[in-house]
Amino acid sequence: MTTTIKQLSFAEFLQQYPDGEGIFELVNGEIVQVEAIRAHKNVSRYLVKYFAQESDRLGLNYIVDKDIIIKTSTSDGKEQGRNPDVSLVSEVEWNANVMAYAALIKPIQLAVEVVSTNWEDDYIDKLVEYQRLGIVEYWIVDYLAIASRTYLGYPKVPTVSVYQLIDGEYQVQRFIANTPIISPTFGQLELTTEQIVNASQIYLS
Repeated sequence: MTTTIKQLSFAEFLQQYPDGEGIFELVNGEIVQVEAIRAHKNVSRYLVKYFAQESDRLGLNYIVDKDIIIKTSTSDGKEQGRNPDVSLVSEVEWNANVMAYAALIKPIQLAVEVVSTNWEDDYIDKLVEYQRLGIVEYWIVDYLAIASRTYLGYPKVPTVSVYQLIDGEYQVQRFIANTPIISPTFGQLELTTEQIVNASQIYLS
């Protein structure tokens, strides 16, 4: 006898979300827990603080958070629930329904994924989903240089890839070492890949 596991919709995922038990995503109809090492969390926390301060300094009125679930979809129309490591959403959009849970179905301004061992998810699956949704700017922060040479070149070094949505497709710029990162959202950004890598604290342990 073959047992078929029911694939969840995005609405069912939100209803069954295990509150207080960690961070989860809806992937191919199943609830999947997203684990992260402390260095990964350090990078995410650093970018949340940095973006929040930059948004305030420039008067951009963005909500910056690490616990926002967004509804995406695969090429075959399957609903996914993604939780970027860092999310920027306009205050107007966020406060349009403050009684709702922290899940959004409209594209946010900027999503950041900090790369873990399952790096293909960030460089392939999520990139396609975020592009389809229409997220204006997408950062992939590969602070450990985990991805293949196809993405990082040779030698592989820590890299921040910034994807900008232009005419419905992502165009990418990659930044390493002390080269200032160029962000469409933050026009006066003074941030480098080296600063982000240092924030992980991994080379101090």
